[in-house]
Amino acid sequence: MHQEQTQRALAALQKFYTTSLDDILADGHNDEDIVLPLFHQVAQHVPAYRDFLKERHIDAAQVQSLEAFEQLPMITKENYLRRHTLADLCWRGRLENCDIMAVSSGSTGAPTFWPRFVTDEVTVAARFEQIFHDSFEADHKSTLAVVCFALGTWVGGIYTMNCCRHLASKGYPITVVAPGNNKVEIFRVVTELGASFDQVVLLGYPPFLKDAIDSGRARDVPWNQYNIKLVMAGEVFSEEWRDLMGERAGMNEPSFDSASLYGTADAGVLGNETPLSITIRRFLARTPEAARQLFGESRLPTLVQYDPANRYFESTSEGTLLFSGDNGIPLIRYHIADNGGLMNYDAMLEFLRAWNFDPLNELSGRRGVRPLPFVWVFGRSHFTVSYYGANIYPENITVGLEQSGIREWVTGKFVLQAIENQNRDRILQVVIELAPGELINKQRQESAAVSIETHLKRLNSEFAHYVPEGQHRPQIELRPFGDADYFPPGVKHRYTRALREF
Repeated sequence: MHQEQTQRALAALQKFYTTSLDDILADGHNDEDIVLPLFHQVAQHVPAYRDFLKERHIDAAQVQSLEAFEQLPMITKENYLRRHTLADLCWRGRLENCDIMAVSSGSTGAPTFWPRFVTDEVTVAARFEQIFHDSFEADHKSTLAVVCFALGTWVGGIYTMNCCRHLASKGYPITVVAPGNNKVEIFRVVTELGASFDQVVLLGYPPFLKDAIDSGRARDVPWNQYNIKLVMAGEVFSEEWRDLMGERAGMNEPSFDSASLYGTADAGVLGNETPLSITIRRFLARTPEAARQLFGESRLPTLVQYDPANRYFESTSEGTLLFSGDNGIPLIRYHIADNGGLMNYDAMLEFLRAWNFDPLNELSGRRGVRPLPFVWVFGRSHFTVSYYGANIYPENITVGLEQSGIREWVTGKFVLQAIENQNRDRILQVVIELAPGELINKQRQESAAVSIETHLKRLNSEFAHYVPEGQHRPQIELRPFGDADYFPPGVKHRYTRALREF
């Protein structure tokens, strides 16, 4: 028996259960007061990091300022995580001090193991509390939380279920049910239990939640009777997608009815959408010139706020993110390979004022306005197609497919690729998956081509200026639902393919 474990758990749980969200998120800290003590603790008590510094002839005692900290070498999976045993990556080299193990497959398919302790869960539970309190008012509304992430060893499902249970233990009137990604069970629990609660929150990956909502509509599930809310993670989606989900699930307050988490297998949830960040993002979606100026790209990232007392973020000159934070495996200046950027609260509001927009006016008297810094996150940079020198992003195509008159007969999945014909002319092709039972016809192909072209030109200035006028309209190919070549069931979907000939 390890009495130290008991004390760690009790202290973390008591602090979370007895501290209000306002106090958890209270400002007034200095970055040096947060990240430097963490660094020195990790350098002293984590064998792998101690060796990492020793190999690079770094004396941890000399790192006494934020400037010195930011000169430390970054850690990555390759130079750190995969070079040490799981035990050596943990505090004091003791894997047994973690009480649960999660698994992620990553981009290579090779499993990576992520040990953690209950103390890590209650830290992340505060991100869920922000959403349930500020967006859903779940402190006084009875709430059925339906976990639709895959269950098992994978990070999302069990982690989400445990965090929601911590909110219930804190006093929120939340009841958790975990059907996982089984649509039949989701329909069963919602239709049999939903009417007993003020609201029903579905938590899952965006494409799966869309599939569940659409499939439920086909089975006459009355979503609009349950005051549906959504919590999502894992993928960037457009504001048109958010509107579409609102329309189909009976949600009518976009800034308050849904929220996305910025989460990773490596460190849990790093930040979350808030009513304020969503209001800002929706303005930027309507004003692509402002979005390009702010983000430096012709696509809209996920925009969240984060608690700097919980995760310390940095942005590299290459536009990728680093973070430091305590976990089962503590991470210092970890290069997560996410493209994105940072902006503090005051700077964000000042930028928006220059565009004659004040989000605080739209949220006057409502919850969800907290002076927390912002972080934005794109998908990984290699998921693009180059066409006449313009970088075309899947996010640009998505908007075209989510317009009225098209979204009704597509699933939302597509494959974007540049192809060359026999004359070596370059053609932009989009292969689109039809919804179940929908038919291929030329009118639909033409409608999709026009819509994608229109929104590509509106959103992507490179496309509008680099691509010759006669090459703007993409070639559309419609494929049936579950097509084996492009949309095989049970396989993680890729939205882009490399240049090919036909």
